[in-house]
Parts: sequence; C-alpha cells; structure tokens
Amino acid sequence: MDSETKYRVVTAFQRVLNAVMRRLPTHTLLETTGRTSGLPRRTPVGGRRTGGSFWLVSEFGERSQYVRNIKADPRVRVRLRGRWHTGTAHLLPDDDPVARLRALPRMNSAAVRTVGAGLLTVRVDLDD
Repeated sequence: MDSETKYRVVTAFQRVLNAVMRRLPTHTLLETTGRTSGLPRRTPVGGRRTGGSFWLVSEFGERSQYVRNIKADPRVRVRLRGRWHTGTAHLLPDDDPVARLRALPRMNSAAVRTVGAGLLTVRVDLDD
C-alpha cells in the first residue's frame, strides 16, 4: 500500500474511532485551536507526562491536522486522567521519534509505528 493510500485509510478509521475516544472521560486528549475556524479541536492521543512536560509522537508528522494547528498556535490543552492542563507545544523534528516511542505507552506506540509515516515528536511544556 502506498503512503497516500495508507494515510487516507488510517485517517478515515481514526475519524470514527476518535469520535468514540473523545467521549471517554479518562482518555488522554490534546486540544488545539483550529487554524481556520478558531474553534477548539480535540484529538485522542497516546503519550506520557514526564515532569512538567507531556510527550507524544504524531504518526503522520506535519500532515496531522493537530500538528498544523500547533504550527499556527502552539498554546494547547492536554487532558490527563480527566484533568485539563494548559501548555505550549513544541514540534521537535530533530528528536528521534522511534527512540521516543520506546519511552511512551506500549499499545499506542505499537499502533503509531505500524500505521505511521513521517513520525514527529511533540513536547508540550505544561503550565502546572
């Protein structure tokens, strides 16, 4: 399967799955501001808080809509264990995303490695 077909298949599946995951009260969410609409956009993500930062890896790098939103406005919110935290997101193209995935939750990391193309590390420096 070529990368464009893979991207379309995975994003179509994610639209359906994400609609369910956003409703789960304890699932981790990343909230960005829509770069065109200005409305909040919530995306279920897998990652891990380490000290004052939350780390995740975008499976489609700069093609991910939430990454595009971060580029337009890096102020975000992250819901961890049902509690919202504000912060500033940083895209880290020089970080090794495969190595980073080894430090993140296994289930999500395996899915990102399997479906991903153009992985990109994202660090959110939390305000609290």
